[in-house]
Amino acid sequence: MILPIVAYGDPVLKKKAKDIPEDFPKLQELIDNMWETMYNAHGVGLAAPQIGRSIRLFLVDASPFAEDEDLTDEERKQLKSLKKAFINPQIIEEKGDEWAFNEGCLSIPDVREDVFRKPEITIEYVDEDFNKKTETYDGLAARVIQHEYDHIEGILFTDKLSTLKKRLIKSKLQKIAKGEIRIDYRMRFPKAKKTR
Repeated sequence: MILPIVAYGDPVLKKKAKDIPEDFPKLQELIDNMWETMYNAHGVGLAAPQIGRSIRLFLVDASPFAEDEDLTDEERKQLKSLKKAFINPQIIEEKGDEWAFNEGCLSIPDVREDVFRKPEITIEYVDEDFNKKTETYDGLAARVIQHEYDHIEGILFTDKLSTLKKRLIKSKLQKIAKGEIRIDYRMRFPKAKKTR
C-alpha cells in the first residue's frame, strides 16, 4: 500500500525515533508498504518518520546511482547491490574528510543543496529477521545511509546548511509545509489549510 509521505514542517521529522522491539506488530507489512511508497516516489531511501512513524527503521535502494558513468566498477557494484532495510541502526564510526554532494529529500520536494558528509561509515543494525549486522560503507552508499539515518535522529539535510542557505530557501520550505507545491506522489502537509 502506498502511504503518504510527511512533508517538511511536521514535528515527527524532528523527533529522535524509538527502537523497534522484536514483537513489533506487522513489521514486515510496514516494510513492504515503505518499499512500495519509496518506489512510487522514485526515491533511493525512505525512513519511517517520513511516513509519520517515529521508529528506528529506514530502507535504502541505491541501485539508481549505479548508472553513473563517473563511478568506478567497484562503486557501481556496491550501489547496485545495496537494497535493504535497516532496523534499530546505530552509526558507530564516521571517517575521512567531508565532501559535498547535492542532496534532495522526498519530504522536501524540489529543494536540492550541497551537503557535507564524511565518506566512510560503519553501521550496526538488525535485519528483517532481527539478526545483528555490522557493515562498512563508503562513497555514495555511505551518503544515502547517512541521509536516512539522520531522519531517525530527527535531522533533515536542510539542518546541515549554512545560515545563509537556510535563509535563501526559507520561503520554499514554508510553501512545502503548506502544500503549495506540485508533486506526483502522495504527501501529507502539516500546515495545509483544511478544506471543508
